Amino acid sequence: MTKKPAPKKHAKKLAFPHLPYLPRDPKKYSPEIAVIACGGITKHHLTAYVAAGYRVTALCDVQRENAEKRRKEFYPEAQVFTDYREVLKLPNIEVVDVTTHPAVRPAIIRDCLKAGKHVLSQKPYVLDLDVGEKLADLADKMGVLLAVNQNGRWAPHFSYLREAARSGILGDIVGVHCGVHWDHSWVKGTAFEHVEQLILYDFAIHWFDFLATVMGENIPTRVYASAARTKGQTIMPALLGQVLIEYENAQATLAFDGHVPNGSWDRTLISGSQGLIRSSGVNLAGQRIEIVTDDGILSPKIKGTWFPDGFHGTMGELLCAIEEGRQPSHSARNNLRSLELCFAAVASSLRHKPIVPGTVRKLL
Repeated sequence: MTKKPAPKKHAKKLAFPHLPYLPRDPKKYSPEIAVIACGGITKHHLTAYVAAGYRVTALCDVQRENAEKRRKEFYPEAQVFTDYREVLKLPNIEVVDVTTHPAVRPAIIRDCLKAGKHVLSQKPYVLDLDVGEKLADLADKMGVLLAVNQNGRWAPHFSYLREAARSGILGDIVGVHCGVHWDHSWVKGTAFEHVEQLILYDFAIHWFDFLATVMGENIPTRVYASAARTKGQTIMPALLGQVLIEYENAQATLAFDGHVPNGSWDRTLISGSQGLIRSSGVNLAGQRIEIVTDDGILSPKIKGTWFPDGFHGTMGELLCAIEEGRQPSHSARNNLRSLELCFAAVASSLRHKPIVPGTVRKLL
């Protein structure tokens, strides 16, 4: 007698976690916004602002043609200025996006805050942690908000991974491991070519910031980092960097291979006591995410791209915070924790020894 096959068990249907990873907009608040400095990066700022319906009514740059160009491209009705002090005299301007280089930025931010304007500062926020704290204190004193344009926080894969870690579905976080393998020699002939700590400072700040937001209240105890030039690179700053970060009950690693002329790969993994989440792809825009737990493997589909959605996220969060009467999640004071990791890594790569985050107050 032929034995009947056992009935197939239906696989458990796995539910995708609903995570708040997309940029948010305020419900009613629609202030007039000014942009101070209209360099190359502001193309992404303004692309995002136009798509979100934000009102930019003033554009300022010491080279008037830069501001005129952005006005023509994005906001034809905006006023154009060459002196930011004139912008600050406008009573209708409530929010200022300061996108200048770090060396001149603190003085401009200070003047904006004293004028009673809310500020979104370009990243990296400051070159001196003490200066950063004083600016955060001034914002509190003036009753305005100061946030940092850490746009990587709203890169869709970073944002989804972070929110998954925060949700508790992974349990206690025990490891965060990131690797970026690409060609960063595109900076040849630009101002970035002369940034000595190009990879560990200007580029890696996004990953230090991501790590700080994932780890939350888990305080790093030591950072060890190194940087090196490749044999064939033709620009001054080192294009290789790696960082080890120690926590009391966790660890993190960051690896940056910035001289890979053919092909590229990006990967991020967060491991926890109850599962892990990982993201990978040939670039930062096309990422595949997988969540692995006792229930199985989920592969959620995420929307958006880092550019321009990351810039939508930073301004949107600031506007929401103003409307809701709270500090923004990317406040200047919050971002100092990311800079503590960054400055410690740079110091470690130069001194060839572990550094306790927070003990190095200035970028070396």
